Amino acid sequence: MMGAVPHDPHKLAGAIKLKSRHLGFDLAGIAPAEVSRYREYFRQWLDDGRHGTMAYLSRRFDERVDPRAYLPGARSVICVAMNYYRGDPGPAKGARIARYAWGEDYHDVVKERLHALADWLRQQMPGIETRACVDTAPVMEKELAARAGVGWLGKNTCVINPGIGSWLVLGEIITTLDLPPDEPAVDRCGSCRRCVDACPTGAIVAPYQLDASRCISYLTIERREPIPREFHDKLQGWLVGCDICQEVCPWNSKAPASTQPAFAPRLADGKIMLSDVLSWTQDDHHRHLRGSAIKRVKLTVLQANARILAETREG
Repeated sequence: MMGAVPHDPHKLAGAIKLKSRHLGFDLAGIAPAEVSRYREYFRQWLDDGRHGTMAYLSRRFDERVDPRAYLPGARSVICVAMNYYRGDPGPAKGARIARYAWGEDYHDVVKERLHALADWLRQQMPGIETRACVDTAPVMEKELAARAGVGWLGKNTCVINPGIGSWLVLGEIITTLDLPPDEPAVDRCGSCRRCVDACPTGAIVAPYQLDASRCISYLTIERREPIPREFHDKLQGWLVGCDICQEVCPWNSKAPASTQPAFAPRLADGKIMLSDVLSWTQDDHHRHLRGSAIKRVKLTVLQANARILAETREG
């Protein structure tokens, strides 16, 4: 149990981080609520169509690039992260699933803890405002995490922490509370370009630059049109998402396994049989994927992906 929360800003920041650890977050840091340094880059990225069919990314642009537009009066952003790594997939046959989707839906896992942290903070500091964000909120969460010292933005555009690696799901609490910010994370990618060279679709068009429209994760989850044939033989067995750029990253070579029960694999070895997916009805989809992040992928998309993988294997 935590005692009385100090009103000294620095001690309060420490208490917030301690509370976040008690709630199950592995990392926490504080960033100033300021306009994104990538504002113009992001605008050009959208104009160049690198977001593919993810039209939602072009909406609420002002809020997305400035937390103060999302929460008027915002002064600070509390950034947290949870390690979801559960080891390497075994040799068993089957289509591959990105590790973030092996266990329970991380959106629900992180959001529940974020709301608990925000509730606690408002109880300690009456009158402040908070807004909890997980993935789908209009915030530049990876940049904020880097500003808060959680990890640096790697050449694959993932947040990398020197102790945990990049197997991280992120969350934020934007608040009107004025807190002392942490030192931004220092980029430690150096001259390494393993992620750039390993991407089978060339989605990492240059270090720190991702063309999402070519990314296997986008193609198998977000794309609202059939996957272009030019990518069919480059999916490398991925049915939902892709971990290739993380698997080759040296910072992940000694990644610790998550101790969170919520991230325990529901699928053996993180794989699923194509024949099972192709035979599913809508009811099967709901029953097998209830509580999983995979349920966010429509059955029609899953089966289209499965057919491509089955055809390329036969070919």
